[in-house]
Amino acid sequence: MTRTSADSPEAIPVPGVQKVAVPADREGQRLDNFLATRLKGVPKSLIYRLLRTGQVRVNGKRAKPDQRLVAGDEVRLPPVRTAERDTAAPPPEQAERVEATIIHEDRDFLVIDKPSGVASHGGSGVSFGAIELLRAARPRDTLELVHRLDRDTSGVLVLARRRSALTALQTEIREGRVSKHYLALLEGRLPQARLTVDAPLRKSVLQGGERMVRVDPDGKPSRSHLRQVEQYADATFTQIALETGRTHQIRVHCAHIGHPLAGDEKYGSREFNRRMREAGLRRLFLHAARFEFSIGERSYGFSAPLPDALREVLDRLS
Repeated sequence: MTRTSADSPEAIPVPGVQKVAVPADREGQRLDNFLATRLKGVPKSLIYRLLRTGQVRVNGKRAKPDQRLVAGDEVRLPPVRTAERDTAAPPPEQAERVEATIIHEDRDFLVIDKPSGVASHGGSGVSFGAIELLRAARPRDTLELVHRLDRDTSGVLVLARRRSALTALQTEIREGRVSKHYLALLEGRLPQARLTVDAPLRKSVLQGGERMVRVDPDGKPSRSHLRQVEQYADATFTQIALETGRTHQIRVHCAHIGHPLAGDEKYGSREFNRRMREAGLRRLFLHAARFEFSIGERSYGFSAPLPDALREVLDRLS
């Protein structure tokens, strides 16, 4: 049997195309998450490549990763299987490190204070993200990501332990009934203590697979509310509340108004980042501090304090 080498963990083609009907309990699920469930062990990077090249289709049509499925949709699954290397278990010490960040768990949800540098899920060159590590640490649990945080963003990340909880909370997110607050350090002084950035965002994928987002009139509606918390000589510590949850929304919105995030190597200011490194910053200064929602009669509120490494940067700027 032919196997891929350790340097080339591609999926191995096998005969047969599957056409799968979306069951009722998967109504509203994102296509990429549905595929991750059906194509067990296949890396997310390959799933996104299959989508980009049109090998996955919904009702005979090309589809995007964030398309929401409807019960009865027919999904075409291409003939792939996982290379042996892709099914390797994550190192126990990594799983234990992420498990130690759990800040809440009940029968419906498990919530962590995700460290910066840990991806929400594997793929795009990342072998294991928070979801894979927690599944390894909690093999008896059924865990699904409710939402995502960028790899370099720390803070509250919510996972569902039951399918009903997942769909209920994702409905709240889609309907804009979830409150999400972030803490960020921005370049310069904001023109006013409170302001709203209302600028549509459009996502694209570069040739090398890197995701880039830009303000574009044809993009998706996106709105961020900024509130000054503390002013420094050439930076503003800011709380940001999101009405929408687009990819890189805070980073692009802040750069768009001329106040990029400290430590942002993709959308930020090279000179500002240099000054912040001198103040001890070694990461993106963006932290998901609060996540609130209600389901039925029950209200939830999860908080994660600003990491010491970021607090120390603020102390040096004072």
